[in-house]
Amino acid sequence: MRANTNLFWILFVFFVLADAAYTIWSMIYYGSIEWVGTLSIGLTGIMSAFIAFYLGRVMSAQGGVLPEDRQDANIEDGDAELGHFSPWSWWPIFLAAAIAVCFLGVAAGLWIVPIGLVLVAVTLVGWVYEYYRGNFGH
Repeated sequence: MRANTNLFWILFVFFVLADAAYTIWSMIYYGSIEWVGTLSIGLTGIMSAFIAFYLGRVMSAQGGVLPEDRQDANIEDGDAELGHFSPWSWWPIFLAAAIAVCFLGVAAGLWIVPIGLVLVAVTLVGWVYEYYRGNFGH
C-alpha cells in the first residue's frame, strides 16, 4: 500500500507540473489560457492527490503492514476470504433475464417494466434464500 500511495503522490506532482507547463504553453501560443486542457489536467492531479491521501489514511488506520509491503512475505499471505459462490446456481441467469425484461420495458413500452420488476423481486428472493431450502438447507 505504501508503494501505491507514493505512486499517486508522484502522479500528483507530475500533473501539477504538467498543468503549469500546459497553461504557460497555451498563453504563449494562443495569447490566453485554454481552459479545457488546463482544468482537466489540474483536476486529474487533484484526483491523484485525493486517492493518495485516502490510501495513506487507510494504511495508517489498518495498524499493520500488508503482505505486499513485506520483503519476506509469500504469495499465499495475501490471499483473503472472498466469499461463498454457487457455481451450480441458476438464479443469476434468471436475474439477468429479469433485468433485461425491465430494460426492454424502458425501450419498448413502459407497461413491461412492472412485469420485469416482479420478476426481479422473485429472482432476488430465490437467489438470497437458495441455501435455506432443498438439499442445501441449513
